[in-house]
Amino acid sequence: MKKAFIQLHIAVFLAGFTGILGRLIDLNEGLLVWYRLLITSATMWVLFTITKKIKKIPVKDILKLSGIGFLAALHWVAFYGSIKYANVSVALVCFSAIGFFTTLLEPILLRVRFKWVEVMLGLVVMTGIYLIFHFDPQYKKGIILGILSAVFISIVIILLKQFVKRINPETLLTYQLTGGLITLSAVMPVYLQQFPTAYIFPDADDWMWLLVLSWLCSVIAFQFTAYALKRLSAFTVNLTFNMEPVYGILLAFIVYRENELLSKWFFIGFAMIAAALIIHVLMLLREERKNKPHAAL
Repeated sequence: MKKAFIQLHIAVFLAGFTGILGRLIDLNEGLLVWYRLLITSATMWVLFTITKKIKKIPVKDILKLSGIGFLAALHWVAFYGSIKYANVSVALVCFSAIGFFTTLLEPILLRVRFKWVEVMLGLVVMTGIYLIFHFDPQYKKGIILGILSAVFISIVIILLKQFVKRINPETLLTYQLTGGLITLSAVMPVYLQQFPTAYIFPDADDWMWLLVLSWLCSVIAFQFTAYALKRLSAFTVNLTFNMEPVYGILLAFIVYRENELLSKWFFIGFAMIAAALIIHVLMLLREERKNKPHAAL
């Protein structure tokens, strides 16, 4: 149990590190995501085929997972675009709005009840983002992309719920990422026409960071998360992943000293967001304690 918990925190820390790597890599956001998907999906096919963890699934599921993979690819493109147009801290603050958009979109997509308390907490998060947006207008484009990133990944999380109970995680993620690579490749000519760049092939430094991003922050982080899910409750895993933006922002402060570039309104907005996240965590803990006696019956 202790080993699983440590591995889970390592996985979350590695996920938070992706923002740092996104700023280190000079490729534009679209090509960065394309290379990441190429390396990660190829590695997973080799690794999970050797270990016999990829299972046969219906073509219908493959097509659906490919569509979800495309939304995940758009999430990454918007996320890294947010970093490049603003900075790591701003992108991760916007990333923390995932809970709000999930609460808002899940009842619409899955036809379930709204959780009004979570909607209210989400509005607090959005108010915090608005404060940063309003008083730091130089981050306008980065914030818009960051919010789009949160919307896309929220939809991905909601849609994946129909697959996680019947498809093992290795198969699910491999097909999802492969589908994301294929669909992103299809739209890449149009993307490069709209956002032209002469820097298409990574140099040695970018290849090194792309491999770190793909192998360490994707493949290994996924393995640690999958290991933790087998030994810890889904509640514990979800709760721990709330730390991802915190880890990422602290790393950005340490590595890039972004705290020196941000105004007081960033910290006021972030404090509001952190307060909403803490209240949500306390609500989840209370709900978990309430459900434990029933689970034991």
